[in-house]
Amino acid sequence: MLLLLLGIAFSYATLPAFAATDPASPPPYTAEIETQVEELFNNAMEATNTGDFAAAEQYWTDALELLPQNPAIWSNRGNAKVSQGHFAAALADYDRSVELAPDQPDAYLNRGTVQEGLMNWEAAIADYNKVLELNPKDAAAYNNRGNAKAGQGNWEAAIPDYQKAITLLPQFAFAQGNYALALYQTGEQDEAIRSMRNLIRKYPQFADMRAALTAALWKQGQIGEAESNWVAAIGLDSRYKDTTWLVDIRRWPPTLIADLENFLSLAGQKRSES
Repeated sequence: MLLLLLGIAFSYATLPAFAATDPASPPPYTAEIETQVEELFNNAMEATNTGDFAAAEQYWTDALELLPQNPAIWSNRGNAKVSQGHFAAALADYDRSVELAPDQPDAYLNRGTVQEGLMNWEAAIADYNKVLELNPKDAAAYNNRGNAKAGQGNWEAAIPDYQKAITLLPQFAFAQGNYALALYQTGEQDEAIRSMRNLIRKYPQFADMRAALTAALWKQGQIGEAESNWVAAIGLDSRYKDTTWLVDIRRWPPTLIADLENFLSLAGQKRSES
């Protein structure tokens, strides 16, 4: 889930703090346990960075045996489960994290991504609203709330959230990309194309925008530039050839998907005739 995973927050700073102030954790919190948890934390993050999410989940599980009342560990184990596509199991971990630390935004943000994955749009929006109540400057929450509104088909309502995310974090490339896609869906196609081109100038390896620009330019009859961007896009990420993935996982707007399908169909026909 390309965009959903962007919203996930690992609880780096909060884990030691919660551990040190958790007198209810059995066994009693000691320096030895602190060392063990720190080692498990480092191992889990290393496993995450190498893509071994099953191993990361096990490290977090081992840490919970030492500190079962630590909300950061519950949230991080939920992240590992999300990365394996185990959304229901992750939801239970995030629920527990929220229960233990209702004033911490990370678990709400993470739970919102799972609710999106389950297409529970209103529940996702409610979690992002809670994040923004706790931290009004959380750019990821605005971006993700825009995604959830787009998931409901309300692309116009998504636009202000993407704009707010960009205002808070101007280098947030995916929020800018989402904004461009929403503009395209709502009929502002010339402005969307300008935004896509600007993003590609800044981030030449931004496969999402190259694929999107392919469809948009093909629709406008700019065949050569469209084909050039397509070669670059699939060289960076071949999933863009799969429109089912674009609908179910990436969740592109329907107008852009239709235009890309036309490009794929007509470009394929052109190649077969040549």
